[in-house]
Amino acid sequence: MSTPISFEFFPPRTDKGRENLQATWRELAELKPEFFSVTFGAGGTTQEGTFDTVKAITADCGIEAAPHLSCVGSTKEGIAELLQQYKDAGIKRIVALRGDLPSGMMSTGEFAYANELVSFIREQHGDHFHLEVAAYPEFHPQAKSPDEDLANFVRKVEAGANSAITQYFFNADAYFDFVERCEAVGVDEPIVPGIMPITNYAQLARFSDTCGAEIPRWVRKRLKAYENDEASLLAFGHDVIVELCSELLDGDAPGLHFYSLNKAAPTANIVRDLGLA
Repeated sequence: MSTPISFEFFPPRTDKGRENLQATWRELAELKPEFFSVTFGAGGTTQEGTFDTVKAITADCGIEAAPHLSCVGSTKEGIAELLQQYKDAGIKRIVALRGDLPSGMMSTGEFAYANELVSFIREQHGDHFHLEVAAYPEFHPQAKSPDEDLANFVRKVEAGANSAITQYFFNADAYFDFVERCEAVGVDEPIVPGIMPITNYAQLARFSDTCGAEIPRWVRKRLKAYENDEASLLAFGHDVIVELCSELLDGDAPGLHFYSLNKAAPTANIVRDLGLA
């Protein structure tokens, strides 16, 4: 049985970006992913772009595409309308998230937490949608404690989530510990590791500081040393991620979800070296 893989994109904002993304999804489609997912910005800033990208992917390559839905800036009326549009378009998978509050925004909107969004989707459309939610092996940056973070995740599952995709991480033990803690409280839905290919040290450090993903000191030091040597940085980063993925799959992770950043080659090379192509 093949290992399920999936790839995440963000909606492009320019004609050139759309051309590049189309080339990316066509190349990654050759790897036979289970689905693609498409993000959108805080407050729904690129919501229309998400819908357009999802429809374009499905029409172009026939692979299922899952739009992200966020609580931030959303109303029940607006979400209900969007859900109906997705259903009418034949979309059957959604990634339901709380989302990050933009600077200065004090409230998410009519949905305070992702479990409320999941419950609303189930109330509106029953089991029509396969719902993915987020999980945080190294804990959500705003969680007050590991137990609170786990309780928040359990609420999303109890509300009707089918499976979860984790924030990216570089320590496999954090993932396995999280899965064990979930199983101990009766959660057996698939928790798929989120994987971030390493292609740019400054960008990765910025992302990681924001989302709370720990870069091991030895990895950070090596990446910093290669900051002005792109070939060496890419080669080292590739090896780190292939080793991480191998360890996860050896430990029976149910699949891999790659944060592609709209680039095909880094992710495709990892998948091929893992023997998953």
